[in-house]
Formats: sequence, C-alpha cells, structure tokens
Amino acid sequence: MPDGTPPMKSVLRAFDVLDVLWETNGAGPSAVAAQMDVPKSTAHVYLRTLQETGYVVNEGGEYRLSHRFLSMGSRIKHRNNLFQVSEPKLRELATETGELVTLVVEEAGQSVILHKESGERSLELGIYSGMIIPLHSNATGKAILAHLPDDRIETIVDTHGLERLTAETITDRKVLYAELEAVRERGYAVDWDQQVKGMGLIGAPIEIDDRLQGAVGVACPTGRMKDETYQNELLQRLQGTIDSITIKYRYGT
Repeated sequence: MPDGTPPMKSVLRAFDVLDVLWETNGAGPSAVAAQMDVPKSTAHVYLRTLQETGYVVNEGGEYRLSHRFLSMGSRIKHRNNLFQVSEPKLRELATETGELVTLVVEEAGQSVILHKESGERSLELGIYSGMIIPLHSNATGKAILAHLPDDRIETIVDTHGLERLTAETITDRKVLYAELEAVRERGYAVDWDQQVKGMGLIGAPIEIDDRLQGAVGVACPTGRMKDETYQNELLQRLQGTIDSITIKYRYGT
C-alpha cells in the first residue's frame, strides 16, 4: 500500500467473495469455496458476515449481491456536483444530436462513465453509469489523459498498460503520446473503432479554473463520425454544452 501499511487480508478476501457472487450471479457456500479454493466453512462465514452488512442476501441457501450496491452507487452519483450541473445540458445535447452522450471522469487511472443520455438514434452499446473503460481506448478518455501531468500519464500507462480492445486500439506508447499531443493542440479528441468496432466518438475535456473535472463525449456510428461536416457539427454542439456546464458549475446559473 502507498503508506506502507499492509492490507487486511480478511477485507481483501471479503471483496473476493463479492467478485465471485458477481461473476456467478449468485452461489452457495460450496460453489464459492470451490471458486476461491478455501474450505466450505470459511466461505460460509464470509457469506454470513456479508449478509449481515446488507450487501449480500441469502435466498434459500444461495447468496447474491443485494440492490444496496445500486443505492450506494446512485447516491455517490447524485452527490457529485459535476453530475448535478451537467445532467440537463447532457440531455439537451442528446436531444439535439439524437446521439449517445456520456459524462466521464477519471478515477484511479481509468475512465468511469458517470452518466449517459440517449438520443432518438443512439447506438445501443450496453453502457451504464459506473462502467469502467481504459482511458487510452476512446476519445473521452484521451481528452482526459491529454490534460493530465506527464508523470501522471506515465504512472497510468505503467499501471494499467495499453489493453487492446479492437484491432484499432492504440497499444503503442509512442503513438499514444503523439495523439495526446495532438489532442492538446486542437482541444478535443476524435476516433472510431478503437473501443468498439463500428463506434465513433468525439470528446472534449471539462476544465474549470484550470482544474480538470472530466470530459463529455458524443458517440455515433463510425460512418457518421467520419463525415467531416457532421463531425464539425457535433464538435460545435459539444463545445457549446461544455461551455454551459462550465458556467453553471462556476456560478450556479
């Protein structure tokens, strides 16, 4: 750990149990024990303890994650000031463009979708609030990366690597750094087929009083994003939305 304090193995193991319940969509002590290679009695103690917290429920001997996680996640999202000021503006952008709009923040070196709004012709990508995506794999993530300090970028790449999601994903460090420099110069990022084959994405950072807060992106089919006229139209609307979010965040108007 960063401060040199060793982690509590029992806490780490409890989260391993939660991961197993997520992956299996519910399991009994025997199945959890087999997955974790521990005695059934040990698995049962962890499950019963987690049940006491309310984050796990027991249904006839099978344990599953409870909706308390949903409650906690929703409260975290709605407590976020950036989400509060951005939501109506994101909805307007989705309505105006008809496309999928996302609000993204960086956390622990990864891209987290804080909120999404769907337009009438949005791509159905199965994304959701809380979804974690590698920063290097999409335009909103690169819009964020480009506005982080160089040493922070190095740490993120060293820690998480450059995972290949599609054949077009950037996996070469030098290529990524060159693209980030281009993003800084033009003020936005655009790509297609790098996160999802067939998806184009344009994203720009939200910077308030020289502090990076997140990024907004608009996703559409690759064919539409490659159309320069349409891309420029999306960029103008995107920048207008970010300007409105910035003013509302700063002045509460």
